[in-house]
Amino acid sequence: MKKLEIVIRPEKLEVVKNILNDWGATGMMVTNIMGFGNQKGITHIYRGTEYTVNLLPKLKVETVVADEKAKKIIDQLCKDISSGTHGDGKIFVYDVADVVRIRTGEAGAVAL
Repeated sequence: MKKLEIVIRPEKLEVVKNILNDWGATGMMVTNIMGFGNQKGITHIYRGTEYTVNLLPKLKVETVVADEKAKKIIDQLCKDISSGTHGDGKIFVYDVADVVRIRTGEAGAVAL
């Protein structure tokens, strides 16, 4: 199993949800976050004064999927949500040793 942490622009959430749903991801968590990477923020001019916003709003979508689905999901995400500019986001991939469903005690892939 793989855990995918997908950091995206807020306007791309519906696209990501549709991709995960199409590939059979059984659940996801969405968190509002702020941050910056290579983009280093953006510069605005307000009433003639220039100011820089370093922390930009992003969303973090987390899901756990089977190993065989992870690569396909990542490929489709990179294809469908990329605008080709800084700030498109990142996908972090982690190995998941085990999952336990609290309600039933089921473990492993069946608990997803």
